[in-house]
Formats: sequence, C-alpha cells, structure tokens
Amino acid sequence: MYLPSHFREDRPEVLHRLMQEYPLAALISSGPSGLAANHLPLLLDPTAGPCGTLTGHLARANDQWRDFGHAEVLAIFQGPQSYVSPDWYPSKHETGKAVPTWNYAVVHVRGTIEIFEDAARLRGFLSRLTEQHETSRPTPWAVADAPTEYIDNLTRAIVGFELRITGIEGKWKVSQNQPERNREGVVAGLTAELGASGADMVELISRNRTV
Repeated sequence: MYLPSHFREDRPEVLHRLMQEYPLAALISSGPSGLAANHLPLLLDPTAGPCGTLTGHLARANDQWRDFGHAEVLAIFQGPQSYVSPDWYPSKHETGKAVPTWNYAVVHVRGTIEIFEDAARLRGFLSRLTEQHETSRPTPWAVADAPTEYIDNLTRAIVGFELRITGIEGKWKVSQNQPERNREGVVAGLTAELGASGADMVELISRNRTV
C-alpha cells in the first residue's frame, strides 16, 4: 500500500478499533489457481499473539480455504470513506488550484492461516461472533436459540480459520495534507451534504491533523 508518512497510522489500539467497528474484511489469498478474494466478517482477539489474531469462516464449498497453506494472506478492512469536492476548499475560490480527492481509513493485515473443523470450536467461534453483533440489540439472538440439529448441519457446511497477524498497517487519508481552513471546509461540506452519514469522516478529520 502506498503510504506517505502523513497518512500513516501505527497505533495498535486505533487499528484494532477500526477492525472491530468495520469487521467485514476483504480476504485475499493466492494459490495454484491464482488470486482469490472473499468478503467475510472477522472476529479480532487483540490479545492473542504480538499483533492479534483474527477468526473467521468460509463455506466448505468455497475453494479459497484450500489455498490458505500456500502463502501469506491479506485482509483489508475499510473504514469511513467519502468523496471530497474541491469546492469545499476556501483556497480553491482564491486560486483555483484544487482537484477532487477521496478521504478514507483502511487497515491492511497480513498473516498466516490455520484451518480448523472441530465442531465444538466452530460453534464456540460462531457464538462469539454472534454475541459481538447482537449484544447491543434489545432482544439479542444467540446461537443456542436455534435447534441444535439445525446448527449442527450448518456447522458441517463451513470451515473455520484463524489468521495469526504478522504485519499490520493503517492509512488514514483524512485531509491531513490540507491547511486548517481547507479541513474546516471539508468538515462543513460533509456536514451540509451528507449529514449523519458523513459524521464518521468528520470525526476522523477533526482528530487527525498534520499540516
């Protein structure tokens, strides 16, 4: 990933927070048949290993899992993102020297994968994954709410995997290369045109200043 120093994010707690808040990752691997990519919700354990561990699952019919032993894999987590209009920069109205761009926050994770197929381990993982996304709901659903035979049949149709993180890097491209008045213009533009849907990017811009 092209990573200018002013866009680099190295703090583990910040990287982990994005991975937890935006857990649907693009998992990319390479095997005998070439590149493969799938979009999967991954469960992070930041305390397992030096950089953390991710756990996920694939349909048994998805051949990507057969490639995992051949090489390192890449998981990409996409956080807030938004188009940035040059019209939002006060400097553009003075000099005309501005072009559109895109703001975004991403985390790239590299690691090696171990496959597991044990039914009890799979069920435990599925329960933890479900709890993470159901716990804030008024009436949380749990794996135990479904008939045991039904869950057992579904579990046999999946393969679990554990990704041991060996490298992690983050890129927060959130207008740090702009002067303060242009950053304020981007915040105002996002707020006016996107409202609540632009709030996450507004927060990132407000928290990350370089120039």
